[in-house]
Parts: sequence; structure tokens; C-alpha cells
Amino acid sequence: MSVQKINSPERPLVPMYSHAVKIPGLIFCSGQTPMDSTGNVVPGDIKAHTAQCLSNLTDVLNAAGSSWDKVVKVNIYLKSMGDYAAMNEVYIKALPDPKPARTCIQAGGLPYDVDVEIEAIAAV
Repeated sequence: MSVQKINSPERPLVPMYSHAVKIPGLIFCSGQTPMDSTGNVVPGDIKAHTAQCLSNLTDVLNAAGSSWDKVVKVNIYLKSMGDYAAMNEVYIKALPDPKPARTCIQAGGLPYDVDVEIEAIAAV
């Protein structure tokens, strides 16, 4: 089985992992936090942070030759479930219908103490 490691030119390189890994038929996207292209957390609230995470994932999906239309599963990690409704407002508007399968949990801690991290699995 071929395994291809993918890094988006739109996202900062991270020495600990690839932005995505592509195997025949599937793309596994690493979790994206609300960081801009320079690696800094964008200012704003959970809505702005959710939008940035989704934008970052769009960059990764594009680099892997996929798109949100082909996403089959999304995992969302929130710092606080109190942000669930506001996060959903952005998520619902951003993703095409029908929506992919999804899990959303409150995480004990996220990198750089951010309030949200989102990862996805997509078909090729």
C-alpha cells in the first residue's frame, strides 16, 4: 500500500507531523488549530477560531487533492462545551450539505491553550 505524506504550502511546516497522510482511497488530515500562516493564533472568539480551523483544513484538503465535498468524518475538540453552539453556527454555514459524520468532545487541553482543534478524514 502506498502512503503519501502531504504538507500544504499554505500552512506552516510542523516538525512533529504531516498536515495529511494519503493512502489509497482516503486522506487523514491532522488536527488544525486557529493559527494563521505564520503560526500565530488568530485574534478573536470561538467563531473566528472555528472559521480559521476550517480554512486551514481547506488548505490541507486542497493540497491533498480533495475538498469538503469528499469529507466523510470530522472530529472537533473544544476547550469548553460552552462554545458548542457558537462553533456550530460557523460549522453549519461553512460545510456543504449533506454534512459528514462528526464527533465533538471537550478536550482536557489543546496545543497553545487554543479553544478549538478540528481534524478530518476525506475520500480521494
